[in-house]
Amino acid sequence: QVQLVESGGGLVQPGGSLRLSCAGSGIITSGYNMGWYRQAPGKQREWVVSITSGGVTTYADSMKGRFAIGRDNAKNEVYLQMTSLKPEDTAIYYCNAVRGNAIYWGQGTQVTVSS
Repeated sequence: QVQLVESGGGLVQPGGSLRLSCAGSGIITSGYNMGWYRQAPGKQREWVVSITSGGVTTYADSMKGRFAIGRDNAKNEVYLQMTSLKPEDTAIYYCNAVRGNAIYWGQGTQVTVSS
């Protein structure tokens, strides 16, 4: 059974940083294209960043320079390092894994940016 489990969310002040992790089980995440998405209250889920199995990264424009995606293959994880956080970054953050027709989602982790 494939599972993706996000962790690392929480409450942070504007300008602060958080590191989210997405741990995979039942799959080897290094063989998948991995992505982070987020969904703010009352809004549709939006794409944040992706990393291919080959290591190519792509970012949504509003995240460039603030967010960084990476892999920790030893832990079978993908992480999202977020800096200079803004209140509008408040959302539930989800990771996904894609390979061919297979798509898997995690359950999400809440990030709240507030003073």
